[in-house]
Amino acid sequence: MPDRVRAGDGAVLRPVADDVGDVTTIGRYVRWLDTHNGLKMRSYAELWRWSITDGDAFWQSMWNFFDVRSPTPVTAVRVGDTMPGVRWFAGSEVNYAEHMLRLDGTERAWTAPGDVAVIAHSNGRDPVELTIGELRDQVRRVRAGLRRLGVGRGDRVVAYLPNTPEALVAFLATASLGAVWASCSPEFGARAVIDRFAQLEPKVMLAVSSYRYGAKQIDRTHEVDEIVRGLPTLDHTVAVSVTDTQSPSGEMIAWDELLVSDDAALDFELVPFDHPLYVLFSSGTTGLPKAIVHGHGGILLEHLKHLGFHWDAQRGDRLLWFTTTAWTMWNMLVSGLLHRAAIILHDGNPLWPDHEAQWALASSSGATLLGTSPAYVMACRKLGVEPKGNGRDLSVLRTIGITGAPLPPDGFDWLADGLGQEIMVNSVSGGTDVCSGFVGGNPLVPVYRGELSAPCLGVDVAAFDDDGEEVIGELGELVVRGPMPSMPVSFWGDDGDQLYRSAYFDVFPGVWRHGDWVEFSARGSCVITGRSDATLNRGGVRLGTAEFYAVVEEIPEVGDSVVVHLEDPSGETTGELWLFVAPAAG
Repeated sequence: MPDRVRAGDGAVLRPVADDVGDVTTIGRYVRWLDTHNGLKMRSYAELWRWSITDGDAFWQSMWNFFDVRSPTPVTAVRVGDTMPGVRWFAGSEVNYAEHMLRLDGTERAWTAPGDVAVIAHSNGRDPVELTIGELRDQVRRVRAGLRRLGVGRGDRVVAYLPNTPEALVAFLATASLGAVWASCSPEFGARAVIDRFAQLEPKVMLAVSSYRYGAKQIDRTHEVDEIVRGLPTLDHTVAVSVTDTQSPSGEMIAWDELLVSDDAALDFELVPFDHPLYVLFSSGTTGLPKAIVHGHGGILLEHLKHLGFHWDAQRGDRLLWFTTTAWTMWNMLVSGLLHRAAIILHDGNPLWPDHEAQWALASSSGATLLGTSPAYVMACRKLGVEPKGNGRDLSVLRTIGITGAPLPPDGFDWLADGLGQEIMVNSVSGGTDVCSGFVGGNPLVPVYRGELSAPCLGVDVAAFDDDGEEVIGELGELVVRGPMPSMPVSFWGDDGDQLYRSAYFDVFPGVWRHGDWVEFSARGSCVITGRSDATLNRGGVRLGTAEFYAVVEEIPEVGDSVVVHLEDPSGETTGELWLFVAPAAG
């Protein structure tokens, strides 16, 4: 087994470019701060320090720099100081979907209706491309269709859908109404979906009864029927077809019925900053999956900041990150529209027909960012895949996003050798809990071999020892000492926030404990070595041991069991899950 990577030991693989101030979003922001706030930031470390010590000024600058709109005035950037319970931008009214689809002729809006917004690839049908004008029209139609089904502000709309344009359209239509969205991907079993969706008491569900994974057709008719039976509050189920062989069954409404044209305008329900936008689910060690409520304003501001400054998403870019609709990365990817970048959706097997598939898709779609996993990178390295092989043109690719697990140093070397030293390998760590990153890269800091480059702006992240003291140069608990706008509004149904408090604040009162082991270097880079709690991390998706035991304990022949995640130190795979079972007596 190789020695553990230490924070601060990594060599510089990519230095900061000379023209960073002119060609990057964060560089232009630094100049804007100088002009509008009279603040001269000489380094990223100085900028980060200001962002956490004067958080109100920093987040107000996000509001102003990205031209966030509210018809009502902000009375206070932040109300309260002690986590949890901090509230942001009191008095404001916003709508996330409005900012995603703005076409009003202003500097921060889409330039023209013909701008490409969505490029969708699927194992089950031909590629689809939507302009922002076409996307707006589909959202307008589905919004009107949902209203006909009785959906309004605060109602819940859930989806059992793959990563297709229909999922995006339905999400934005739901958000435009002030209704609340939640989604699971169709590889989830019925019990896992019911455990999540039933907590929300949804009014409408959108679902596929089949999908294609590589060359294989997957039938989910039985699962959809079981989910519908398990959700007694459903008034309507909408059948979405993502293959040529699928058709609605029973009393399901066809997707096309939601798209029926009418004269309804595309409008946006204005809601308070912390009004629920969507619910993400993250599993712990006991009980049902946590239903984490994220608000319109918090997600809007955080994704403007994170995608703009840390992904360097810009107008005209094309962003590709393989994800399913059940993972927080889907919510982050689609927010690329906030930056007037086209988003590349991929539905199906990411390794079909072979391990070159993601590089081929990045080339054919003109991706400027490719997000992937350490397991994929290390598998490509082992198999001798060349990113630019077979004549692939990756000349516009600027960033490789890495999340889900640590990327070994050899993976950094392989990417630099195959793509060039100028590529930004952006290894990021965050969570479903904030729908963003705590630590990662950005154009103002170097890429360090085997390390995450720096804390993210506005995130007061540190490592704590058992006594709650900050440590540098040794492993500690990853904590966040100050509030972020995208921290959960609440957990759904958690009266008094007892579950919320116990999830993050029971170890260090007033300080967010995330559940990762991390080591920071003196220069601010870090290495994350794994989970510090009993939650299992499979490629970035957190699986609670409770979900395994809920299945196993239903088997009468099993007396006791324990599930263990064995990590692969090489990073070539996500490791192995081992289930140990003690038979029942007799």
